[in-house]
Amino acid sequence: MRILMFIGVFFIFLNCEDKQSRQKKSYSPVDSLPSKVNQVKNNTVEKETRKFPKLTDKNAMDFFLEYEKEHKENKVRITTDFGTIDILLFNETKFHRANFIFLTKQKYFDNTQFYRIVNNFVIQAGNSDDISIAEKRQKIGQYLLPTDTNRGYLHDRGVISMPSSEIENPYKLASPYQFFIVQKQGGAHHLDGNYTVFGRVIDGMDVVDIIAAQETDGSEWPLKNIYIRKVEIID
Repeated sequence: MRILMFIGVFFIFLNCEDKQSRQKKSYSPVDSLPSKVNQVKNNTVEKETRKFPKLTDKNAMDFFLEYEKEHKENKVRITTDFGTIDILLFNETKFHRANFIFLTKQKYFDNTQFYRIVNNFVIQAGNSDDISIAEKRQKIGQYLLPTDTNRGYLHDRGVISMPSSEIENPYKLASPYQFFIVQKQGGAHHLDGNYTVFGRVIDGMDVVDIIAAQETDGSEWPLKNIYIRKVEIID
């Protein structure tokens, strides 16, 4: 009798062990679920933090065509070490206006510099030897804008224009991260037809003249860095 009881208890014990083993196995997929959920969440957060696509030559024009419809601002203020410069952006050069507004909203221009100065000619800005500026460009994207020179705008004193790309190309594609302001009395009309005039200074030409008078080295780079502290939309 005792032997029968012992055998019964033994089989009950085996049955319990088997159930526990099956329960552990059944929970193994659940154990891995949190890591998968976290991975999905992280991927979702990464996608959600980027509101705009990384721009390339293939998508930039289509992007700005849509962007300019929703973002109609056309006045910006450039705060420099020497004061502020207010600029009106022309609606007729819509891709260049949209590009400048977009970069302003991305805070790209903040802490860039007036890196090229030619007194009685132009002051040029939008770049820096700071690696963080290169990182901003890398994040936004590498793209070019075509020139838009048939709107009747000339390189008069006080206009803001976009330089040609540094790469060799037959269409004088513009570098979207840089711009220059014509400081020369009487204008710089030998630039007409080659570079896109897309705005003009409406206040602060005295600041432009002060910047243009700063001492430079042989490569037209200011001896003392002239920073754009911020660019902001005022209208």
